Amino acid sequence: MQFQKLYSDITDTIIGCCFEVMNTLGTGFLESVYKNALVLSLKEKGLQLEIEKRFNVTYKNQKIGLFIADLVIEKKVIIELKCCEALVSEHQAQLII
Repeated sequence: MQFQKLYSDITDTIIGCCFEVMNTLGTGFLESVYKNALVLSLKEKGLQLEIEKRFNVTYKNQKIGLFIADLVIEKKVIIELKCCEALVSEHQAQLII
């Protein structure tokens, strides 16, 4: 099966920025520190981003809640930051569409 990434030009840049932040800062900081560093790195690369973008969640045409994405890049890619030793299914469930 052939897998093709959506927006690979953007996601490749984002991944590079994430590695730059982790390689520079290392481990042990709060999520907010990594987010602030990532925002700086993404802006340096010229990417347009929205911080803590709010999305209404609807069910059967009724607003039932609010989802706040950590970062939205170029109005195409959502970044949900996690500061933990390993991702668990609950983390992934936040972005299942």
